[in-house]
Amino acid sequence: MLVLVALGAAIAGFAFSSAAKRGGDAAEEGARSIAASPQTAVLGWRETHGEGSNQLVFSVESLEVMPGGWRAELALENRTTTSYEVVATHDRPFGLMLFSTGDHDALIAQNEAGTLPTIRPASRYEPRLPSILEPGDSWAGTISAPGALVANSWVRVVFGTLVSVVEPREGVTWITDRTYQLRP
Repeated sequence: MLVLVALGAAIAGFAFSSAAKRGGDAAEEGARSIAASPQTAVLGWRETHGEGSNQLVFSVESLEVMPGGWRAELALENRTTTSYEVVATHDRPFGLMLFSTGDHDALIAQNEAGTLPTIRPASRYEPRLPSILEPGDSWAGTISAPGALVANSWVRVVFGTLVSVVEPREGVTWITDRTYQLRP
């Protein structure tokens, strides 16, 4: 799932997750639900944005839920001819979104309605994200954060925002099409 935003709009108010209504998704139900138990999922997801050989590649190798938090092994590859600033801020973090369904059409509908769930932001990046991802460059590492995740919810990984360094400065935020359902 791709969210494209012109940089002006991104700066003015792209924090879609913090402003989103959470109408009935798994993140809102957390107070009534149980935490997912420790589990490891080998995912091997690879998703792309762009055409032919001019693509951004987003990969999720694994997700681990631990007693005190979570971690995900990710990779990001720039197969385009454009350099991208990698933005991972409070307003546009890398992290996880928890949904009440794994249905892709529901993701599209929530995005269009502005009701995406709040991002569970990563608080640690190892190694640190590059500030600029040049053409042909890649980054692979682990993101993690403390905090429980709701059992039976569907996890999607969010890849911060990549902002092209050339005009027009468009932002690309990637939310994975694929999901993983957390076990109780």
